[in-house]
Amino acid sequence: MADFKNLLLQAHEKRSPLFDVTDAYRVVNGVADGFPGLTLDKFGDRFQIQFFGPELLSQKKAVATAIADVFNPVCLVVKERLSRAGKSLENAPMEVLVGSPADSVGIVHEGPAQFNIDLLDTVNPGLFLDMRSVRLEIGKRCAGRRFLNLFSYTCSFSVHARLGGAEIATNADISGKILDKGRENFKLNGLDLRPGEFFRGNAIEYVHWAQKKGLKFDGIVLDPPSFARFKGANFNVREHLMPLVADCATILNKGGFFMVSSNYSEFNLNAFARDVRDAVASVHGNAQTAWKRSQDIDFNGSGNTKDSCLVATLVEV
Repeated sequence: MADFKNLLLQAHEKRSPLFDVTDAYRVVNGVADGFPGLTLDKFGDRFQIQFFGPELLSQKKAVATAIADVFNPVCLVVKERLSRAGKSLENAPMEVLVGSPADSVGIVHEGPAQFNIDLLDTVNPGLFLDMRSVRLEIGKRCAGRRFLNLFSYTCSFSVHARLGGAEIATNADISGKILDKGRENFKLNGLDLRPGEFFRGNAIEYVHWAQKKGLKFDGIVLDPPSFARFKGANFNVREHLMPLVADCATILNKGGFFMVSSNYSEFNLNAFARDVRDAVASVHGNAQTAWKRSQDIDFNGSGNTKDSCLVATLVEV
């Protein structure tokens, strides 16, 4: 049997550069950390295991015991994303192994920001860990600027933008419940809710509405899901992303920035960055790629599996 405790200690030490930045990060990222088919995410003193493969399912109790011994968590939740037949599950069953369901809720810190999290949320605890470095940079770019966050989820980009001095940080998402969580994150960080900062609807609707109203922004983040459905219309990232990028570029001010990202596993980083730049350049001929990147250091082995991949690029105009 594997020495799970030692593997956990080794994996955690690799994340030491993050310890002064945040208390929310990935401790184990699958086979690269000696745990094939498994990830372990830390949200303060709460932890979530996810099984993406069958390799360690039979040793779930031993893995959980090692995590409890090493980290002494307030709460430990396991999410099995694989059915017994070996198929991926969209609505994965969850089980509390340490603590109670009430213990699944907490607050984490990331740079100057704080965020509410819930390990029993069916989609995500409330903060996508692989976008941390991008969020921190967005905060540094937004002083005195108008910022737009499309597919905003719990509005974490906008929290960093407002803490960084943004004049306004507008969030667009199809879920009213999710936007309410965004409002709670604003309040948690002592931010007032300004008119026009929360829009319930899909990103395409918002962009077209902004075009009609003559609204412009100095910074835009576009971080869509691979697939979404709203009011009978489908969004497919492979088919619809680049036309949406070009559309968004029409409401981007000269001198602004535009960050686009995706977890779609079939995107190639270099090609993705080129296509985003070209789409923005169709509106702003001077568009230049400032950077392109994948996941942060806590996603050890990023890009080697479909469950751990990210392409992100920032364009300046």
